[in-house]
Amino acid sequence: MKFTQHTLDKIERIAEESGYVIRYERGSFQSGYCILQAKKVVVLNKFLQIEGRINTMIDLLPQLNINIDALTHESQKLFTELTALPAA
Repeated sequence: MKFTQHTLDKIERIAEESGYVIRYERGSFQSGYCILQAKKVVVLNKFLQIEGRINTMIDLLPQLNINIDALTHESQKLFTELTALPAA
């Protein structure tokens, strides 16, 4: 997988299509992110580089309540590929 802004945008779109809001903020996140489940908000450390943001989003996807039926065909395909990857 290429670590580009385009790839990050596609991964973020998966969460956004399921109703999540992605925000980049400053904070003391030990894991690089914080999930506010009740509000469907994902807060990522704004100091992460592109590769860190992509890896964090890939790690987060299984923890989010993703409605695969609400995703576009392209997002469904990417979501299936990402969730099938072995954990690093």
